[in-house]
Amino acid sequence: MENRTPKILKALFGDDLGFNNGLHWTTIISEKVLLAIIGALTMVAAVIDLKAVWISQSVSLSDLFLFFIYAEIVGMVGAFYASRRIPVTLPIIIAITALCRTIIGQGKEAEPLLLISAAGAVLILAGSAYLMSLKDKLSLEKAELRETARRQLHGTNTDKK
Repeated sequence: MENRTPKILKALFGDDLGFNNGLHWTTIISEKVLLAIIGALTMVAAVIDLKAVWISQSVSLSDLFLFFIYAEIVGMVGAFYASRRIPVTLPIIIAITALCRTIIGQGKEAEPLLLISAAGAVLILAGSAYLMSLKDKLSLEKAELRETARRQLHGTNTDKK
């Protein structure tokens, strides 16, 4: 009897199970399952908070930031399933949003040093997100140059000038 496990795994999780990129298939499946759980629990938390807002019949700016964080987490999980990778900038943006929510939630009662340090952290994270976006742009340009060089090397250049 033949081993049907790889066929079943490919049917459930697609062709990218790490056989070609050096990762063990259990790592790939664990990552996908955990991200699915994160996405599901994020939706559960969003529904619970939406119910609380509905019952209180009051929406604060802090609540809106929280729902935005939920949307970003769901977007990050969706980005992983679409591209098989998590863009580094998404968790940075989630952290920025969480810090902004904290600053707004503290309001006027917050210690000035706490507000200044949180604002500094937002500035550092924003700079990091900007640098990562530049790195991603550079990586895409390098990939295009490599592909062009590969086509020219193999004589399959289809670009018309």
